[in-house]
Amino acid sequence: MSIYSLTIRAEIANFSTIDFQGVDNMLQALEPATIAQDDSETLSENVFRRIQAAIVKGEIAPGSKISEPELARTYGISRGPLREAIHRLEGQRLLVRVPHVGARVVSLSHAELIELYEIRESLEGMACRLAAERMSDEDIAELRRVLETHERDEAFQAGVGYYQQEGDFDFHYKIIQGSGNRTLTQMLCGELYQLVRMYRIQFSATPNRPHQAFAEHHRILDAIADRDGELAELLMRRHIGASKRNIARHYQDSAQQTATPRGES
Repeated sequence: MSIYSLTIRAEIANFSTIDFQGVDNMLQALEPATIAQDDSETLSENVFRRIQAAIVKGEIAPGSKISEPELARTYGISRGPLREAIHRLEGQRLLVRVPHVGARVVSLSHAELIELYEIRESLEGMACRLAAERMSDEDIAELRRVLETHERDEAFQAGVGYYQQEGDFDFHYKIIQGSGNRTLTQMLCGELYQLVRMYRIQFSATPNRPHQAFAEHHRILDAIADRDGELAELLMRRHIGASKRNIARHYQDSAQQTATPRGES
């Protein structure tokens, strides 16, 4: 019997004429509702994670309209848990609400994406400087093990992508956590994290970039291990700046291809 059941029994214990069988019947009717609510929360979390992963990995294309009936059928859930998941995805900026249209998967313009990387360049540079000052020797050793994991990744070995697991397997995430600054962590590992991951994955397969990024990561880690916060910040800013320039080239090349008349190469 739940704590809620015992509380009701205690409240009514002073009444000698109580029909306890009737009370038991009432409690049995209430308790399944509580279980159903817990199941619903678990279901919403599961669907949230699955849709989040599909958006971040590009399985649901940027700009796609979100159809609640279709998603409900796909994931086999009711509209209530689904709407809760959609609301959380909007909070992560993976979905945007368009008036008279509904929810769509975010699709940043070139200018918006450059702005996002400018924010990263500044804030992750700061996080790197703080990490050099505050990370423990064990945290730094763990960060080195993270890079060793990245190096063993098959896609990286083949030169077709960079290891893109999240959280504690993410080099950038670990450094931000190591900064010890809760506001930075909330912004970069919370509000903006999945949006940034979405575009990091999208551009990770650029030719030669995976191995360049890996070498840059090692230099950043060496600066942190040497407790050289100024150098660590500079190297992180250069690292993200290189990715920003890579994005700019991508948009420039796309614009040139669009402008090239058909039949010409």
